[in-house]
Amino acid sequence: MSPLPKLQKILSEFGVTSRRKAEELIREGRVAVKGRLAQIGDRADPFQDSIKIDGRRITPFPPKLYILLNKPRGTVTTLDDPEGRKTVIDLLRIKKPRLFPVGRLDYDAEGVLLLTNDGEIAHRLSHPSFRVPRTYLVKVSGKPTPEEIRRLSHGVFLEDGRTAPCHIFNLKETRENLWLQMVLYEGRNRQVKRMWEKIGYPVLKLKRVEFAGFKLGRLKPGEYRFLQPGEVQRIKEGAGERKKGGKGIYEIFQKRGSRIYQPHGRPENP
Repeated sequence: MSPLPKLQKILSEFGVTSRRKAEELIREGRVAVKGRLAQIGDRADPFQDSIKIDGRRITPFPPKLYILLNKPRGTVTTLDDPEGRKTVIDLLRIKKPRLFPVGRLDYDAEGVLLLTNDGEIAHRLSHPSFRVPRTYLVKVSGKPTPEEIRRLSHGVFLEDGRTAPCHIFNLKETRENLWLQMVLYEGRNRQVKRMWEKIGYPVLKLKRVEFAGFKLGRLKPGEYRFLQPGEVQRIKEGAGERKKGGKGIYEIFQKRGSRIYQPHGRPENP
């Protein structure tokens, strides 16, 4: 007989939140199973046991949704913001089920952002052991030398540890600045900005143009579309195993005819 699933896995598969956030909720004493506070490592029967968060019982297995959003600057990548700023959820005309972003983009950054209620997929796309590629266009103040760029690509020490090796390519040079392309395989908080600040070159503009093989295509800032079944299947196949090496794990080709949703107005077909 197979063991019951761990509680944090149940919460992520229910679409309540990501597995990491579920562990935080358990540690904070906000999760109860059959009337008692849960502990990390607890298991439960998702169909038989009463599971509550903050006193409210959760219901199993809402439909899974996967959304690709072109995040505009001036929005925060959270479900709500205590400062009252617009969030990426505010851009979606979706009330249920509860969605959460896969990773983050800074308030003043823009570009590719995936949102889902599939906690397992979100975990696999976010965890650095799966080496999911993230491609950024970066404009830095000043002109780093080829040697500085080489050293940065090999990894630098930040307050939360050394960064993994990445690929950096020169794109365009102006009188005072430099545009570059970066391909990272991990997604720490403010990582791109902190890497360049470490060697003395502040980031002026930041745009993520590709994540896990997904590109913006014809999406304008603030627009989004639902992933097609074939794209979702490729994510699941690509996220199946941890990778020890290589350049990436996704080769996802987008199909034409996807529905694009603008932040205001009716959906349109490109």
